[in-house]
This record gives sequence, C-alpha cells and structure tokens, in this order.
Amino acid sequence: MSIKLTSIPIDCTLMTIGLRARLPLAIAGLLLSAQTQAFLPTPLSVLESDALSPGASSLAPTYSHSDALSESGSISSAEPNIQKSILSESSLATEQLLSTWRQQVKADKLAQHTTWRRLLYFYDDKNSVLGKKKTKSLVDDPSFFLSENGQRDSGAELDAMLVALAQELASSATDNDQAKTDANNNSVLCRFPARVAWLTEVLSIDAASLSVKCPELDEWMSTLAPEQLSIMFAQEYLDNPLSAFAHTLLRIDSKASIADPNQIDKAYALNYTVDGDPNDSFPIYATKSMIGSYNSAIEIDPYPEMLAKYLQDDERDTWTYQLSLTPAEVQQIMRHVWETKALKMPYYFTTDNCASEILRLIDVVRPQQNLLSQLSYAVVPSDVIQLLNDEQLLASTIYTPADNTLRQNQLNEKKQQRAQLGYHNSAKQTVNEIKSAQLNLVSSVSDDGQTLLKRQIDASDNNPIDRHPLQLGTIGIGQGGDSDYIDIGFRAGFHDTLDHASGYPQFFNLEGLAATLRLYDTDDKANQPDSVVLQNVTLIRGRSFNPVNAAKKGNTWGASIEATRVNDGSQEAGTDHLVGSVGYEKGWSWAFGTPAAGTGEMPPQLCYTFLAGTGQVGRGINKGFRLGAGINAGCRYQINNQLRAQAELQLPYWYHGSSDETNVRGHYWQPVSSLGLQYDIDKKQALRINANYEWQDRIDANDDIQLSYRRYF
Repeated sequence: MSIKLTSIPIDCTLMTIGLRARLPLAIAGLLLSAQTQAFLPTPLSVLESDALSPGASSLAPTYSHSDALSESGSISSAEPNIQKSILSESSLATEQLLSTWRQQVKADKLAQHTTWRRLLYFYDDKNSVLGKKKTKSLVDDPSFFLSENGQRDSGAELDAMLVALAQELASSATDNDQAKTDANNNSVLCRFPARVAWLTEVLSIDAASLSVKCPELDEWMSTLAPEQLSIMFAQEYLDNPLSAFAHTLLRIDSKASIADPNQIDKAYALNYTVDGDPNDSFPIYATKSMIGSYNSAIEIDPYPEMLAKYLQDDERDTWTYQLSLTPAEVQQIMRHVWETKALKMPYYFTTDNCASEILRLIDVVRPQQNLLSQLSYAVVPSDVIQLLNDEQLLASTIYTPADNTLRQNQLNEKKQQRAQLGYHNSAKQTVNEIKSAQLNLVSSVSDDGQTLLKRQIDASDNNPIDRHPLQLGTIGIGQGGDSDYIDIGFRAGFHDTLDHASGYPQFFNLEGLAATLRLYDTDDKANQPDSVVLQNVTLIRGRSFNPVNAAKKGNTWGASIEATRVNDGSQEAGTDHLVGSVGYEKGWSWAFGTPAAGTGEMPPQLCYTFLAGTGQVGRGINKGFRLGAGINAGCRYQINNQLRAQAELQLPYWYHGSSDETNVRGHYWQPVSSLGLQYDIDKKQALRINANYEWQDRIDANDDIQLSYRRYF
C-alpha cells in the first residue's frame, strides 16, 4: 500500500499490544530522556550494492554522553533504572527491525530492483549515444542522496534510507508538534516521499507508524490535488525553430477537472523544459540545448496559461490523451516529481527533453514497461505518443483546435454557403474579416481563460497517432544522363510534402539528418563517375507554408543546410561536384480546392512562389564557390489519400566571379525543372518517382529519373 502524503494525526488510543505495536509503545519511553539518541541507527560504513548484510554493524551513537546528561538533568534519581530498561527494550526492537529489513532487502535483491534504481536515476536499460552509464546515477547533486556513495551505489543509498526510516520510527513521539513541524520539512519522509512509499509497500511497513507532518509537501499536494494524468501534444510549429519538433507536457487533473474536463482552471500543467539563457542568440541557444550545456527545469503552472500559449499565441492544434494509470500510480509519480523538481539536470534536445521525461516518470511506476529504453537514440514527442498508444497506455482522446483552425472552419463554411448560392467568389471584405486574428476573436478557450469551450468542428487529420514512422530508408534505381545507378538513402526525420500526410500539420515539410549514397554501374564510357559517391547529406531542410488566402498567420519561407552534388554550368562538359550549400527562401503560397467538410483544414492543394538565395562552396566547382539568386515556383497536388504529385521550376542565376578564360562563364542561368509522384502502399511503405531536367547546355548529364522504394520505420 502507498503511504499517504497528507498529515495523519497520531492515534494514541490504547489497544491490545500485538507484535507490530510493541515497537511504537516501547519507543514512547524515549520521551523521558535525550540519552536515547545514543541508540539510534546510523548507515553502515561498508556496503555492497547487490547485497546488504543482515549482520551489519550495530546501531552507533550520535550524541555524546555529556550532551545527554545536560539535557536530562531534570529527571529524578528514581528514574534511571526505569529509563535503562525502556531504552534497552526500544533499542533492541529498533535494531531487530532494521536487521529484518536488511534481511528482506538482501533476499529480494531490492538494492538492484528496477524501481529503486529508477527512483535514483540509474539508467540500467538505456543505451544512448550520449554514453549514459549504468553504474552511476545521472544526478550529481549531493542533496539527492543520503549516502555519500549513493550516486554510485544504489545499495548504499537503500541502506541509508532504511536507517533513516528507523530513526523516524524511534523519534516519532519525542518532540512537540511545533518542533516536529519545523524539523519534518527536512525529514526523509518529506524529502523523499516516493522512495518511502515504495519501501513501505515492498517491506510491508505500517504506513501509520510513519505518519508525519510535512507542511510544504502537504500544501503542494493539496494545491495540485492530483487524481489523473494526461499527456498533451502540441503540433509542430516551424515559425519558431525551437518548437519545430512539437511539444508534450503533462496535464494534472483534480477531481473537479475530471468531473468536467472543460473546467481547465482546476487543472495544472507539468512542463519539462530547458532552462536556457534568453540573452543567447538562437544559434548559441540551439547548440547549447543540443549538447547539454543548459540545465533542465520542471515548471508547474495553471493549465489554462499553458494551453492558451499553444492555442492562441502559436496557434497550434493540441491533442490530449488520458494516461491509463491507476490513482496510486498517479500519486507516486507526483511524489517523485516532488523529489526531483529542484534538480539541475543537463538538458539534451534529442534525448532528455519534454517527451523523454514523461516516459521516465511512467517507467518509475511501471518497471515492466521499459518505455524509455525503446527510444534510446532520439526521443521525439510524436514518437512518444505512438509508443504509448502501442503499449495501450492511452485512454480517452481530446482534440482542441487552435484559433486559426476555428477561423479556417468559419472561412470554409462561408465559402461553401456562397458556392451553394451560386457565387463563385466570396466577398473580399467578409473573407478578410474572418481570416483576421485581430477582428475575429473566436477561440477554444473562454474570454476569462478558465474554461474550455465546446466547438462544433470535426478533428483535423493531424492526430500524431496516425502519422507514418519517423525514420525512413530508401533504395532506388535511376539513370542520370547515360549512367545507371542505385541510390541507398536514410532520413532520421521528419516529413516532406510528398510523404503520407495524415498525422502531420497540413503542408508540413521538415527533413533532418538525411544521407544518400549513389552506386554507379561503371563501364569504359568517357566522363564516367566514380563507382560510389556521396550524393547528399542534409543537416536540415524545411519549408513553412502559410497560404495568404487561408486563416493561418505567418509567412511562407524555407531554409536548408546540406552537402549535395551539383552540376557546374560554368565550364564546358561540366560534371557534378559535392558542395556545401546554404539556402534561404521567402515568398507566398496559396491553398485551393475543396477542404474536408466540417473541419478547420485548409484546401488540400498548394501552389507557391519563393525568392531564393543560395551560397555554395566546393573544390570541384569554378573558383571554389558560387552564389545564386532567383525564383522557385511550384505546386503540390493531393490526387487522393494515397497519391500525391509535385512539380517545381527553379530559376537560379549563378555567379562565380569574373574569369579571364574564354571557355569559362563567370555567371549564367541554370533552370531546373522537377516532378515528383508518390503512391502509398500503406502507412509504412511507398513508391516514389522523381524526374529532373537541368536546362543548361554545358553540363554532361542534364536529365535524371529515378524510381525508389521507401520504407518508414
């Protein structure tokens, strides 16, 4: 049974003395003298992590005899023999109890129990690229441990905890209420309630005997009143790079918010985030977040404040999933949060982030799950949602549309109404008023921000449970010019505009950590490429589409950082070369077609125009660099749920610098047209055709066509 965290009054009613009750009664005699401190237990000086000796050293004194005498000078001369008898009995009972606990710890191997080690931040089942060690806790704060060797030895920490519990039993009746209140905020029962609750259960300790007043803890738990936990997912938001990979937090529900989920003022949000320096520039901030140079922070705020940030400020749809946890597990998670909320732990953007902390908390109460170990190398919010769904840990689901989604729903309905009346175009003023976030204040949250309003709108097709897996492997066959080849590629994430669209924000386009190797079918033809070449390495490439005729606010833009092979059009019969490339685009986009009825989705088809700038450097190209500026324009067409096409024309004008050589151009146009078509076999498999043509007579291979098989995993 779990120990209660609220204050429990000490029951002083006399009753028949059983075996369990003898110890508290005997200890009551300790009120007579502070000499009893000489009999309280202290941690063993030598411990082994996998076995605790039942015959360990006896209980050592913690106060000097002279101190004890000075504190007990008022005791009459007739009392010493009585005191000695009571103290002897209580000391023996306490030592016997501690010995019993140690024997059970050894027999059950509790020092190596998964739950105990997870409570101490030992990652036994996590293999990480960051090299987390199984033999050492991730916490390096001495205040988190009772034993000096606790960070490296879970057995030493467990024995120190047992000794501390024995001390609590021995001193439970020695002080007056005020003294206990002052001291107990620092008691192990108040500092480490999750550890105490687990030990109380596995060692069958009477919870009532460990009841203590913890004013700070009790007030914290009373304020939160946790009864249920849900995970809230806020979709990806490219206009803020730090939010480009989505976000998760825990919603803490009280009985009131469970009874009426719309009463969000009765709920709290637990947010695990980075404690970064706002004065740092974005590149420095992002780098430090990646490499653990910032600490993490646990923030607990009123839920309405956090929800409004996503729905109204960022305008991101949210999905909330109730976790299938028992009330006892919810209480234990919150006790553990109390223990860890002030810790300064390194924050790693890819492995120790908002999503990984939720898995870790569930692992603490579900040792059989091993959730965190299933996402060892990168923990992404959408993957966490899918994993929890696969493990049947998600119960009910709530979709909450963002403000722009509600505006888009109104816009769709208005256009549909006018179409039914025979109008082919909507009144411009009416459309602009609906689209405007300043004029149209429709929201899922009430004006006072305390209540979730019910809106008559169907859910958008962006539930992360429905999306394709994050990683991608590809194999393709193709022909570039006269050369046949095979491409083998890998992409760590996320999604491009031809991928299966369900589960992602509409028109989402973000790719990261991708690479492609090209294997040529070599022969004796002139200008034949090497047999194996690195075709492309992408660090990041993405586009944010915010159509001007839709209710979304924001600009249409794109950026890329990659190494890729390009054809140099400055020289006769130019071949391809690997270059480093950085590009930025900014422009406009338009959505058209018929949106899904009843939803706040934009029309499914998209056209766009970008003003683009690119810089490239590489030893193979003329003068080792080239700068390009031009226009990129294209359309993406959703033919049906399984088939999509995209066509694009790039019109870059490249500049290498002036050259004295007559056969070398210092600047030139090099248009590129491309066509892509993808057919989804299922959510994890697809076939794609890509065709490109470069309108430049000076390059060796103008055309390229490829058929590839894509496997998402």
